[in-house]
Amino acid sequence: ASNYTISKQEGTLSITNRTDAEKYEINVEANSAEYTYDGEAKSVEGFKTLTFTENGQTYTVSGLTASATGTDATTETVKYVAAVKGTAVVKDAEGNDVTAQFKVTTTNGELVIDPKAVTLKSATLSKPYDGTALTNGDHALETETGWVEGQGATYTFTGSVTLPNVTVDNAFGYTLNEGTKASNYTISKQEGTLSITNR
Repeated sequence: ASNYTISKQEGTLSITNRTDAEKYEINVEANSAEYTYDGEAKSVEGFKTLTFTENGQTYTVSGLTASATGTDATTETVKYVAAVKGTAVVKDAEGNDVTAQFKVTTTNGELVIDPKAVTLKSATLSKPYDGTALTNGDHALETETGWVEGQGATYTFTGSVTLPNVTVDNAFGYTLNEGTKASNYTISKQEGTLSITNR
């Protein structure tokens, strides 16, 4: 050291903001969910991820919410959107606010409720000829499955046959009971047959 006269000067270190064209771009996507209608309210909330990695560094997004709730099946007019709301705040691993370095975009989620499958089938009935018509009468449907508890339909049977060697459909129609919405169901209707046999 005695051989030198040392002049020491220190430069500076600084980080500049990224320009709009240079900002890191991240997309925050809300969760989506799909259910089958069962008469109970369904919901979805939150995001697929709020943690992102850029240039080997980990960042966390906060300040946003997204949720949706619904009961009826979704249709063209009934939709449940988990819209992203709020103002995004981006922090680094040390908790520093670095939002200015990011361009944050968002994607809404959705709640989809599918119609429930219902199967309706009238019975297949037959009797020997006796001169009177064979109708469904008080026979219940052979198959009636899928209705949510407390919901359903009222049935009207129109099929009728009197002569032997003739087979007709055990035709029926239905009217949905109060509180039962057609849009909440996919209804499969099948008809059995009515026939008279020779004595």
